[in-house]
Amino acid sequence: MTTPILTRFYHPEGGNCVGVLLDGVVYDVTEHVPSIGAFLRHSAGHVEKAIAGLAAVAADAKGRYTAAQFEAAPEAFVPHWLAPCDEQDIWASGVTYERSRAARQEEAQDGGDVYARVYEAERPELFFKARGTRVVGPHGVVGIRADATWNVPEPELALVINPAMELVGFTVGNDMSSRDIEGENPLYLPQAKVYKASCALGPGIVLNPSAAWPQTTIRLVIERGGQALFSGEVSTERIKRRIDELIHYLGRSSVFEDGVILLTGTGIVPPSEFTLQEGDVVTITIDGIGTLTNTVAVV
Repeated sequence: MTTPILTRFYHPEGGNCVGVLLDGVVYDVTEHVPSIGAFLRHSAGHVEKAIAGLAAVAADAKGRYTAAQFEAAPEAFVPHWLAPCDEQDIWASGVTYERSRAARQEEAQDGGDVYARVYEAERPELFFKARGTRVVGPHGVVGIRADATWNVPEPELALVINPAMELVGFTVGNDMSSRDIEGENPLYLPQAKVYKASCALGPGIVLNPSAAWPQTTIRLVIERGGQALFSGEVSTERIKRRIDELIHYLGRSSVFEDGVILLTGTGIVPPSEFTLQEGDVVTITIDGIGTLTNTVAVV
């Protein structure tokens, strides 16, 4: 059976909708599943049953569209994907790959001992990234700060979690970052990470309540003027933390009534002489999960 993918999309005939993508066809299930939050709340305590029910609802959907028609920039009256989130908080975990630890130490003006310590610590680094309503979707515009000089994308596998802190599935994430701001002082992390258009997700949520990391490869390509300036890849086998470990710490003393999405860190870091420019195109592909493409603008 094909794994269902939960999506959000815009169509001129129905506005913002929730869909289930199966074998290249998007089934409009908005009548039964009005939001991502509604599905995540419904799935609490019985994730696999909720996923099976979603596939059944899709089979009876009246609205059906080819997925290809949504591969467009978000414009009025043009069908396009929306970010697969709405009421959720987006959080992020840092220094979960050895390469990320090394990069943070390289950028830090004080030598980065704090990053070495958190990589080895029992408690992971977790921080708030964005409200779901402010997340950029596929083919949308991601931002680089006007007051930063060293901006990079951070391609990441994202966990989609319900209010019971149960894993529901995975999506592709871009955790945009201003490395010079964070490198000046670790206390500037919120400014380096949380700003307009600093987070992108999509194209959909691959519904899979796995207890283990999907054995897959994350790929990043950055293009400027139609030419590839940087490309890199990393295996999810390089993630130091376990899924249950990250979810456990995220849920400590916290409640997420509408579910939560957790970015799990990056293992691909462009060289120190590289920084994004307006007009660059960032493409992140995670095999088996999807491809997220965005254009860069100064914000």
